[in-house]
Amino acid sequence: MKPHDYLPRILVLLLVPLMSAATGPDTYHNDFEKAKPGKLPADFMVLDGSFAVRQIDGNKCLELAPDPIGMFGVLFGPAGSAAVDVKARVWSKPTGMRFPEFGVGAGDAGGWKLWLVPGQHALELRQADETKATTHFDWPAGKWTWLRLRVRPDKSGGWVIEGKAWPQDGKEPPAWQITATDKEPPPAGRASLWGVPFSEQPIRFDDLKMGAADGPTR
Repeated sequence: MKPHDYLPRILVLLLVPLMSAATGPDTYHNDFEKAKPGKLPADFMVLDGSFAVRQIDGNKCLELAPDPIGMFGVLFGPAGSAAVDVKARVWSKPTGMRFPEFGVGAGDAGGWKLWLVPGQHALELRQADETKATTHFDWPAGKWTWLRLRVRPDKSGGWVIEGKAWPQDGKEPPAWQITATDKEPPPAGRASLWGVPFSEQPIRFDDLKMGAADGPTR
């Protein structure tokens, strides 16, 4: 066999693991059960705010402190491609008529975010800090809520950004609840978590998942 005959075989051996990684449903998962309370996991990068692992009712989660009030965020997961599927569950509660705001994001700090605004009964898609789409959503106050954001390329050459939210004790909606499009490719980067503790109550995050956008994150 001539040396160049090995080339196709070598390419196959190299491409198979890469294809498996690209189509895998989960490239990252963190439920904080192995993390030490009081600290932040080493693979997290705080953009602003006071984040730490807490143990609440026997369950470990990531908590954003309720004081001070501001918009705070943290990056997590691998620095993957622009096409990603991000999922997390979030908990907080209101104080009187003051409501928290929170969300998940992709593409580092300047990427797309799925943002929940309970005080306005709204679920939003934001590009950086600009709201691109809004839909109605009634937040189950004081209960864990799932947020899922997907950023994927479209057949037309553009990009589709999709989001959904649902109570932890409910079923995931089969259809995406909110959608936006963009002709420009979004930034690649890490996933993110965001919170604004307007209600002066902690905002907690758990079961973080980040996967390829060509397959659902389970």
